[in-house]
Amino acid sequence: MATLAGESREAWERLGLWERLPRPLAPLSERQLDSVAALREALPGLPAPPELPIEDLSSLGQPSLTVTLTAMVPQSTEDIILKGFSVLGMENERIETAQQFFSWFDQLGTQMDQDEGAKYRQTRLYLSGFEEQCDAILSDVNSALQHLESLQKQYLFVSTKTGTLHEACEQLLKEQSELVELTENIHQKLSYFNELENINTKLNSPTLSVNSDGFIPMLAKLDDCIAYISSHPDFKDYPVYLAKFRQCLSKAMHLMKTYTVHTLQHLTSQLIKRDPSVPPNSDNAFTLFYVKFRAAAPKVRTLIEQIEQRSEKMPEYQQLLNEIHQCYLDQREHLLGPSITSTVTELTNRNNRDHCALVRSGCAFMVHVCQDEHQLYDEFFTKPTSKLDELLEKLCLSLYDVFRPLIIHVIHLETLSELCGILKNEMLEDHVQNNAEQLAAFAAGVKQMLEDVQERLVYRTYIYIQTDIAGYKPASGDLAYPAKLEMMEQIAQSLKDEEKKLPADAMKVDDPKTYNVVKLDTWESSNPRLQTTISPADLHGMWYPTVRRTLVCLSKLYRCIDKAVFQGLSQEALSACIQSLLAAAESITKNKTQIDGQLFLIKHLLILREQIAPFHTEFTIKEISLDLKKTRDAAFKILNPMTVPHFFRLSSSNALIQFLLEGTPEIREHYIDSKKDVDRHLKFACEQFIQQQTKQLVEPLEEFLAKVSALKTVATQKGPKYNLSQQPWAQPAKISDLVSSTYKTIKTKLPSTLQSMSLYLANKDTEFILFKPVKNNIQQVFQKLHALLNEEYSKKISRS
Repeated sequence: MATLAGESREAWERLGLWERLPRPLAPLSERQLDSVAALREALPGLPAPPELPIEDLSSLGQPSLTVTLTAMVPQSTEDIILKGFSVLGMENERIETAQQFFSWFDQLGTQMDQDEGAKYRQTRLYLSGFEEQCDAILSDVNSALQHLESLQKQYLFVSTKTGTLHEACEQLLKEQSELVELTENIHQKLSYFNELENINTKLNSPTLSVNSDGFIPMLAKLDDCIAYISSHPDFKDYPVYLAKFRQCLSKAMHLMKTYTVHTLQHLTSQLIKRDPSVPPNSDNAFTLFYVKFRAAAPKVRTLIEQIEQRSEKMPEYQQLLNEIHQCYLDQREHLLGPSITSTVTELTNRNNRDHCALVRSGCAFMVHVCQDEHQLYDEFFTKPTSKLDELLEKLCLSLYDVFRPLIIHVIHLETLSELCGILKNEMLEDHVQNNAEQLAAFAAGVKQMLEDVQERLVYRTYIYIQTDIAGYKPASGDLAYPAKLEMMEQIAQSLKDEEKKLPADAMKVDDPKTYNVVKLDTWESSNPRLQTTISPADLHGMWYPTVRRTLVCLSKLYRCIDKAVFQGLSQEALSACIQSLLAAAESITKNKTQIDGQLFLIKHLLILREQIAPFHTEFTIKEISLDLKKTRDAAFKILNPMTVPHFFRLSSSNALIQFLLEGTPEIREHYIDSKKDVDRHLKFACEQFIQQQTKQLVEPLEEFLAKVSALKTVATQKGPKYNLSQQPWAQPAKISDLVSSTYKTIKTKLPSTLQSMSLYLANKDTEFILFKPVKNNIQQVFQKLHALLNEEYSKKISRS
């Protein structure tokens, strides 16, 4: 029993260690574990392997009790024994003898051994079944692996064969694609060559028309073929096919040219063969010239558009377009030439005495012709051409040919000036600037006519200056100063007296503030520098004729000729005018008095300078204001006359006189540079007037002071002192008489002088500015005399 128990314990120990971690005695490989797991998944009803009945090696000594007695712990020994006998089937037997005990004990041991071994045998059988299953599974797995290996070999074989076949197919497809592409390429290249026969057939067809639907596509195909062959000169038959295609192009262009030229010529022949009763220059005739052509324009416009689109790519089309242009313009010239000549001739006969009306009507007619021709050209063509302007210039030349002989016989400056205004302002600036593209040819003809008119105007102006200004012979009435001014002043005064007797409403009509007296052609009416006064001296009609003629002449020239030419003529005209004023002033001085001649000259120089200011400043009107509150150093400020109240505004001539008499050299230099001739003579005239008036009023005192100064000079040179009171001419009584006589002269002559200044100058500010130096000179003479008397006579009286 002990041996059996030892063997059982050892077996149980080995069985307990067969899978115990971490060092099992019979470990399973990962593949075996995977196989067992796979079998369990495949056979979900398979019972799990039984657990070993022994969990601890210390319990191997009681194997039977471990399995059977796993229930509750018995409460008493009797229950345990009763239960043990029940297990052995001996609950009804009684053990009374030792033999029965040993028999029972032996039976119990045997039973225990059987019971203990049965579990292990059952487990062994169970495990043996698993082992068999595992062996079968392993055999199946090995068989499957063999099959898989065979399949893998077969797959590799088939895959290799399939890959080779696929590569072969791809290569075949690639070769097929290359062949197809090559075929298409060859076919595409050959298609251009194959089109030659089709194009030749169409071009040689008797029913072919340039207006048919297939002509333009055929033309486009022909252009493509020529372009393709021209871009591949390396082809074998390149020269042959290119020559043949160009022959086809020549045929096509010949058809287009023939059709277009025939259409245009047919239109012209229809218009020429119109009703002979209709004059060639009538409105109906001109209307037909455009209506017929506009109606026929859609027939050829589509074809011409195709030619224009290809003209930039191929020189043959450009040559064809040029020929069509020339044909079109020839037909238009053939139609318009005689009609325009007849119209111009008719206008000339109708306005043979009115050159301005002729130029205006003739230019208006040519403007319409140029505009209509451009519009008609646009009906046929989409691209411009310089030949159209050449034709229009040629047509405009017919007007110039008629107009030029008339210009060279015009002698009136007014007519020539008006012609310049019409050509320059109305035609070039108004019409041409608003439509420069269509009137470019007309502008060239107008410029040529304008240059001829300007040349004639300059020539006639030069003659006018020499004859009517420099060579003017004044009449007696022209030099009747101051009588004519006094007469006009009396008339003006009588008008004022009559106005005072009229009602207030009637006086508003002739309000001097709103009446512009000075009217010098159209320029004068818009010149804000002209004074709004009714003084006789400022009336346009009272100006000296050469002044009036000079200003009228300059006003005619200013906007008609170039500035450089105008400056030269204006300088010559002003010089001639000034010389005529000097001669007139001299005559007035001889006939009347010196003051009349001087004031006449000053007034007209002021008028001249006042009126020529716009010619030098491009009509930018500026006026100079003078602060009369200050003394000698008066300030000058240029102001816009619209911002200065009328009663504070001075004319630029007034300011000019003041600066000439009192201004600094820097300011004087600015004015002299701008209008040097007029300013120089004006300054000289003012200085002469001041000197003459000073001399007239205080000449005895000036002579006395000059003698005293000479006496002092002689005494200083010879040494001995002089005694002024001992001089016979320097006695106090003599001096007193001299002063009294001077006062009397001033009192007698000064009012007439001021009256003459008011009559001629007619401006209080101008009179004040011009008379101020005279007043200053008189005051200086008296101041010098007073100082001399204090020095020479007061001391001697005090000594005595």
